[in-house]
Amino acid sequence: MMRFSDFNGKEIIDLMNGERIGIIGHTDLVIHPETGKIEGFILPRGSFGFWNRKEEFYISWHAIRKIGPEMIIVERREHLESY
Repeated sequence: MMRFSDFNGKEIIDLMNGERIGIIGHTDLVIHPETGKIEGFILPRGSFGFWNRKEEFYISWHAIRKIGPEMIIVERREHLESY
């Protein structure tokens, strides 16, 4: 069993191209209201300045392929979308 704090600081890497998607830190969880299970993460990405638009991406829990000590590998092809 993992706690959400165990995810903090892990890099999220795209399985298909090795791209760094982001780091779990200021991440929101999407939790199913009836079961309490994690459905996914909302990951901030991009700049947060006055002129820059904040982007957020949703990563489904089903997109996670491997959780390692320093990174999380996801298959983003169909599970990562603008939120």
